Amino acid sequence: MALCKWVSLIFIVMVIMPLLISSDHSLSPEVVAQIPVKFLDRGKRQELFDFMVGVRRKIHENPELGFEEFETSKLIRVELDQMGIPYKYPLAETGIVGFIGTGGPPFVAIRADMDALAMQESVEWEHKSKVPGKMHACGHDAHVAMLLGAAKILQEHHHELQGTVVLVFQPAEEGGGGAKKMLDEGALEHVGAIFGLHVAADYPIGSVVTRSGPFFAASGFFEAVISGKGGHAAIPQHTIDPILAASNVIVSLQHLVSREADPLESQVVTVGKFQGGGAFNVIPDSVTIGGTFRAFSKESFIQLKQRIEEVITRQASVQRCNATVLFNERDKPFYPVAVNDKNLHEHFRNVAGDLLGPQNILERQPMMGAEDFSFYQEAIPGYFFFVGMKNESQGKFESGHSPFFRVNEDVLPYGAALHASLATRYLLENQPKSTLPKGSFHDEL
Repeated sequence: MALCKWVSLIFIVMVIMPLLISSDHSLSPEVVAQIPVKFLDRGKRQELFDFMVGVRRKIHENPELGFEEFETSKLIRVELDQMGIPYKYPLAETGIVGFIGTGGPPFVAIRADMDALAMQESVEWEHKSKVPGKMHACGHDAHVAMLLGAAKILQEHHHELQGTVVLVFQPAEEGGGGAKKMLDEGALEHVGAIFGLHVAADYPIGSVVTRSGPFFAASGFFEAVISGKGGHAAIPQHTIDPILAASNVIVSLQHLVSREADPLESQVVTVGKFQGGGAFNVIPDSVTIGGTFRAFSKESFIQLKQRIEEVITRQASVQRCNATVLFNERDKPFYPVAVNDKNLHEHFRNVAGDLLGPQNILERQPMMGAEDFSFYQEAIPGYFFFVGMKNESQGKFESGHSPFFRVNEDVLPYGAALHASLATRYLLENQPKSTLPKGSFHDEL
């Protein structure tokens, strides 16, 4: 029986798999539909599963914040070297772009983010973060492991790939806008489409969650210093009270959504920072407030930014104070609206349907959260989705940015197979109309 299994496995790897991803346009729909199934079987095989788990746990134990992912980046490069995958490094400080395939068109990218959060982990387990105040509380460690797993699957068939899969390992998704820096430094050169994913604790293992069109809101941050004249709280007539001015500013900012925005269009203005004064009986000289604003169209976002500045400065003036408003786009770049391309949506539904079954493709309403994958989507067609990992038999899985966040590692083969399948089928479906000579990877490699 064992011999029969090995013979069957060798037949699949040596005969069937090359046929599955060849450039033969006469491949039947049945054969094409088997590509994701075979890739998932490969991802679940113990050797590859253990590899992904090991990578994920190493990264989890040693979390690094945005643009500081030097050891994470080194780990990735070591693995790519062992696989024989060429790459560019560095991009955006710590980012890596790998290449699998011919080096010529078509080009398709699959992306993982690498950074952790400035949080103390509260989960007690063998591979808990070893760095005080830093934690992978959003699953980026799993994202890296899944992309490396996909790289292994694809590299095993790189001679059959008719085009190039670009592996994007990106720093600083958590507020740093690492995607923008990667884009500015040429990470998506020649790429026709890009796919990205995120683990989801609130959807069951074996499901995916997505939608066509706007998915995440455009997002920005603001900070304002409101200056008055401090003094004793018992004689307020001798002061110009910045706390009172700031309070009026905050109330007025809420009117931007309730009285100026179209009720059918989602917008958010939230003040989450208020700093001023240090004593009960002293009116301070100044107060600092800060917050975030979100919208689902570029026009609404620009209008909201303009009105935030106007409201802060003019309301402060009414209270005899001065105000300086900073948006600090250099350190915290504005994120554009994340829009899933409608053609890639159909591609995703076809691939994920073959992999998981159509009943396991779930739709999610647009979210006011932000994702810097949107920078890629602003430049080229892009598609972002969630991979479910909830399993009630393993207890509750907290949502991202919780100190109790956990990853169900059974999700790793699903992410790896989806990455590899989406890229492979994209290459099959987007062959150049004319036959071009096979290219080579860029000289800077």
